[in-house]
Amino acid sequence: MTTGFPATPPVLSPVALIEAEIGAPQELGTLADGQRRIIPILGGRVSGARLAGRVLPGGADWQTVRPDGLAEIEARYTLALTEVDGMAVEALVDIRNPGMRHGPAEVLARVAAGEDVDPSLYYFRTTPRFTTGHPVLGWMNRTLFVARGRRLAARVEIEVFAVG
Repeated sequence: MTTGFPATPPVLSPVALIEAEIGAPQELGTLADGQRRIIPILGGRVSGARLAGRVLPGGADWQTVRPDGLAEIEARYTLALTEVDGMAVEALVDIRNPGMRHGPAEVLARVAAGEDVDPSLYYFRTTPRFTTGHPVLGWMNRTLFVARGRRLAARVEIEVFAVG
């Protein structure tokens, strides 16, 4: 059966690397659905193919680590962009970034201990949603994005791609 769609899948185009500096987790305790924690976002930077700027302090990553080890992630923070597609701008962008992280227990224990673990050893994916009123950045409000993540001792790296 044919659907009329082309046989090629959508293309992912690199957008940016977000490096978010993080603080110590605030442990809320164990609830029915798992261990709850809030991880403060202290700042950071944005660099890459289409965007440059910084991560503003004040955001956070709300996590629920389920009994099966899967971490459900919901991060929200603000970007202050200084460059878009090579053009100087001053733009604030709200980012809501839900996702998940899971992997073998021994690998996740190393990640939790702050080790620099090869990100291919665990699954860390998100679906960032950008919102802004800046006229040059309207494409961000109308584009779907996917990202892969890497957790380090004092920061999280999110490599963002636009879905074409």
